Amino acid sequence: ETRPHRDVLRSENIRLVPVAELRGLRVGPKLFQYVLKVLVQSVQLLYTLLRIDQPSYILLQQNPPGLPSIAVAWVAGLWWGSKLIIDWHNYGYTILSLSHGRKHPLVLIAKWYEKLFGRLSDYNLCVTDAMKKDLWVNFKIKAVTLYDKPASYFKETPLDLQHNLYMKLAKDYEPFKPRYEQYRAVNPSADRSAFTERDGKSGNVVKSRGRPALLISSTSWTDLSTLTSVLSFPDYERFIKEGSELPALVCVITGKGPLKDYYNGLIQNLHFRHIQICTPWLEAEDYPLLLGSADLGVCLHKSSSGLDLPMKVVDMFGCCLPVCAIHFECLHELVKHNENGLIFRDSQELAKQLKMLFSDFPTLEGKLHSFRENLRASRQLRWDQSWDQIVLPLLGNKE
Repeated sequence: ETRPHRDVLRSENIRLVPVAELRGLRVGPKLFQYVLKVLVQSVQLLYTLLRIDQPSYILLQQNPPGLPSIAVAWVAGLWWGSKLIIDWHNYGYTILSLSHGRKHPLVLIAKWYEKLFGRLSDYNLCVTDAMKKDLWVNFKIKAVTLYDKPASYFKETPLDLQHNLYMKLAKDYEPFKPRYEQYRAVNPSADRSAFTERDGKSGNVVKSRGRPALLISSTSWTDLSTLTSVLSFPDYERFIKEGSELPALVCVITGKGPLKDYYNGLIQNLHFRHIQICTPWLEAEDYPLLLGSADLGVCLHKSSSGLDLPMKVVDMFGCCLPVCAIHFECLHELVKHNENGLIFRDSQELAKQLKMLFSDFPTLEGKLHSFRENLRASRQLRWDQSWDQIVLPLLGNKE
């Protein structure tokens, strides 16, 4: 498991209470396993909530998963006399429907459950105006839109810290090591990665001449959309072979999920001359540093409900990192096409966008640079500022 960020671990106002992971429940039919798991989790969560100090509010953050947490939090709120706040990021029943279909009994039960217990909350937050409207029309739940915002540690990474990160990753991952042609640089005493070099005498860090472009994506490795960006690479490789002056690419794909090993096997069978793909394990502190060092982000998030926005893009924008994102219904509330990024619908369109964006690389010209400048100029609210402006008035400034 990835440790929480050190700011969370060091905070005097945050107490982490681990809940044991359930194992050994794979007995009997799958439906029985699922019901048993929900029952055991209900007992675990209720026991945990009733042992803490009496809270004024219980915040159910990033629902789903809401089964059984919404019902358990409501029962605990009754016990403590606490107000229940639900932070709606999506619907659990729409996620279930991806694997079971919308008419499956489990999906219908999950929808009924979310509708019933969701209406028992005292306050509701949601992540898009589209979800705010849907909650009211279909669930009669009144919510306030609280857009996801990046934490303060998502920011552009200084060149010196970029170099330290690259050198750290180069110990384990080949794409971060300098290429052969970079070894022939004039300064033999330089400390080099694929992207940067530090002069052995002055200690100054500069970006390497002829460096590859660093592209980063994050995925849960759950379905074939994971490979959308990878499938665009043969076209990108062909553009270079046909004479386009484009940089080599290093594509870093982060995240964990059930199909990661399967996709890693497929990726290893892809043989590119100008593209390297890396799927590293990153410490919590290194992920924002890598985002703040990258040249372009690629988002493969497809909403099961069409009503939530990808948090990964929010973090990328906090680092002033332009994004190419796959299209879905309400994405325009976050990604402004041709302003802070581009929206694509398939791998061929993504390949053309990569060609266009990297045609001026690494000069400070063209779309990629203008997107970054627009993100710098936008001066987005940070998470704590957004919370103070939107949520505290909702609670009557009691906290």
